[in-house]
Amino acid sequence: MSTTTTIETEKSNKKRLYDYQVADLNRIFEVMDSCSDDFNLLYQLPTGGGKTVVFSEIVRRYIKEKNKKVVILTHRIELCKQTSNVLSGFDVKNKIINSKVKTLPDQDDYQCFVAMVETLNNRLTENDFELRNVGLVIIDEAHYNSFRKLFKFFDNCFILGVTATPLSSNIKLPMKDNYDQLIVGDDISTLIKNGFLAEAETYSYDVGLTSLKVGINGDYTVKSSEVLYTNNIMQTKLIGAYEEVAKGKKTLIFNNGIHTSREVYYTFKKAGYDVRHLDNTANKQERKETLKWFKKTPGAILTSVSILTTGFDEPSVETIILNRATRSLTLYFQMIGRGSRIYKDRKSFQVVDLGNNIARFGPWDQPVDWQHIFKYPDYYLENILDDESLERDFTYEMPESLRLKFKGSKSLDFDVKSEYKDVLKSGKKSFTVIERSIEQHSKICIENCEDVFEARERIKDLQDEIAYRIKQYCYCIMNSTQNYKDWLFEEYNRRLRLSFNGKF
Repeated sequence: MSTTTTIETEKSNKKRLYDYQVADLNRIFEVMDSCSDDFNLLYQLPTGGGKTVVFSEIVRRYIKEKNKKVVILTHRIELCKQTSNVLSGFDVKNKIINSKVKTLPDQDDYQCFVAMVETLNNRLTENDFELRNVGLVIIDEAHYNSFRKLFKFFDNCFILGVTATPLSSNIKLPMKDNYDQLIVGDDISTLIKNGFLAEAETYSYDVGLTSLKVGINGDYTVKSSEVLYTNNIMQTKLIGAYEEVAKGKKTLIFNNGIHTSREVYYTFKKAGYDVRHLDNTANKQERKETLKWFKKTPGAILTSVSILTTGFDEPSVETIILNRATRSLTLYFQMIGRGSRIYKDRKSFQVVDLGNNIARFGPWDQPVDWQHIFKYPDYYLENILDDESLERDFTYEMPESLRLKFKGSKSLDFDVKSEYKDVLKSGKKSFTVIERSIEQHSKICIENCEDVFEARERIKDLQDEIAYRIKQYCYCIMNSTQNYKDWLFEEYNRRLRLSFNGKF
């Protein structure tokens, strides 16, 4: 592991920064010292890399060197409190400007102010509220666009935006319009290699997303997501994936929609699991109690809606389930990042993807050219893979636990596309592919079961593979209507059940 550097505070408290954090900090100060006072700089560091620690040391050093004050802006009250606590650890005397703070008669007693965007905007719009001698403004989670409205109040200040993903949450307002330069920190794979982040073990399940609608914000609408993810097939797939990969592990489930999250809660509760649901309608006390329960309960399952993507840090999380699809690269990194903290002896965590997200964005730890995305966000957004391409390219792999149930068979493979080519070549009907597929499934069930009842029960384990083969077949014959797929799925299962008669 990399060595650490000790940063001395004025009162001899000691806070430890890692070498990569110190290197980034020095790069930021180089820009600060060489550019004008009204320069806008953006700094990228992955979730779990310690952005708050880096900018807290920047605050301490800036105040000491420049003798000016600092304002830190966040978009969530939880982030305000967390930031204030870290600043205090760096011996920076700070004050949170919240809804209770109407005036600042004591502002000379503080070196730094931490505020939520809306609160500070309301105060500064009022004539009698003024922040004096501010030289530096730090914007946490800078990819959110709510901060832009405050820039006019800090015309002559150096602005430092901090984010894990320098891609604007609003496609019409690119970050390059607000920031002059981007500094990129160590990437995820480097932080994993050096022991600062846990490694992700990923498990992807085939999900048809073509029914999802894209809203004006560029991501899938809650309404279309709720329809897909609350249906019985998806709920069964979710709990099956959990039992296969994460059973007994502390699990965080992300959903797109409150109704979906509640359905997930009922599904897991009915199955006898220790589960709770959390969304933004929960009051402060309910949220506090739920997160306390999650922290102290081994194997706890918490199903939520976006609320825990930022401002939430629970290192004991062992599994992240993406029970949703997203077209937002930022959200993708935020969700997976919730499980990436190193915890005790654990060096890895599981990611279960039920939204083709890994296929769309690539592995969580693969290198990302943030400079290119920062400069050409339109190019990046235009080239995000569409859902039909994702489904077409998806390759089903039978899970190892399921392969063991069919260990009596020499081969479990069946290639729909090559079978289709063979069928066309020999002048047979295309449906022959489905008949051959049923025959192969029937064979492996008979080879690994004692009687017809066990064989019929075993069909339940093959539902994902059956759905995948049908999808591949429909691409071959260029018939992708949902009604046809649904009929074929039922017909396939019916014929497979009948195929066992007289074989035992």
